[in-house]
Amino acid sequence: MKIDGVFSGGGVKAFAYIGALEVLEEKEFSFVRVAGSSAGAIVSGMIAAGYTVKEMNQLFVDLDLNNFMDTSLLEKYVPIWKWFSLYFTMGLYKGDEFENWLYQVLAKKNVYTFHDLPKDSLRVVVADLTLGKIVVIPDDLERLYNIRPESFLVAKAIRMSASLPYFFRPEKMVNTHGGKSIVVDGAVLSNLPIWIFDQQTGRKRRPVLGLKLTASYDQIPAKKITNALDLTRDLIDTMRIAHDARYISTKHQEDILFLPVKDVHVADLELTKKDKDKLIAFGRMRASSFLKHWPS
Repeated sequence: MKIDGVFSGGGVKAFAYIGALEVLEEKEFSFVRVAGSSAGAIVSGMIAAGYTVKEMNQLFVDLDLNNFMDTSLLEKYVPIWKWFSLYFTMGLYKGDEFENWLYQVLAKKNVYTFHDLPKDSLRVVVADLTLGKIVVIPDDLERLYNIRPESFLVAKAIRMSASLPYFFRPEKMVNTHGGKSIVVDGAVLSNLPIWIFDQQTGRKRRPVLGLKLTASYDQIPAKKITNALDLTRDLIDTMRIAHDARYISTKHQEDILFLPVKDVHVADLELTKKDKDKLIAFGRMRASSFLKHWPS
């Protein structure tokens, strides 16, 4: 069955997607269009580029996430400097190694710009903090930044969407107002952008499946805030949860595969192979149960 898919953010929790995708493939589901925020943008980009689940499994399980912790030469030899520079750079790590990895991975499938993908097959969500907008790439590039969508690098779009605040340095883009926009992780404003594939007529072209790396909204536990770091983190979480919870109706919830990963932080780059395998197995288990009644 042909479906459209929307993937939420969730950092390294996204290994659970591999297990879910394995089950979807075994049940003969295939994606026509995909969209995502943050880690969901990474997975969506791989699917749109033509990666099989087996290839993605090999790619991610063998990946050393520590390779993405790139800093300047000064920060490398004076580690504490990166914490001082955080005030100006707005991110601990440059993100160049991450973007270069994405570029090389996509290049293996001859995908460089959005011109190399089937039309409308991929949408990546980012947050423009300067303009205060949820931005969909490639759809909004020309209107907001005077950039031709077909010339924009897919790796750049995904890296922008996965710019976890304070972790990776945000991207800066010149907007149509002539100013510089600060662009960060799309999950800040919409963690599960399932609204992207809504039709104005109210009729779907095909089933739309959302995959979300948390519990359903009414099952999210209360937070304990004891310091400024907790406040900042939970403020961001609340913003994205509030937007999606307001939008997603009961009808949409029936189309969402919730993957409530616990005991793994979004930026835990020290995951072992055993940890990754557990997340994949968890994704398989949840997907197998969900697909017994989906699509209804």
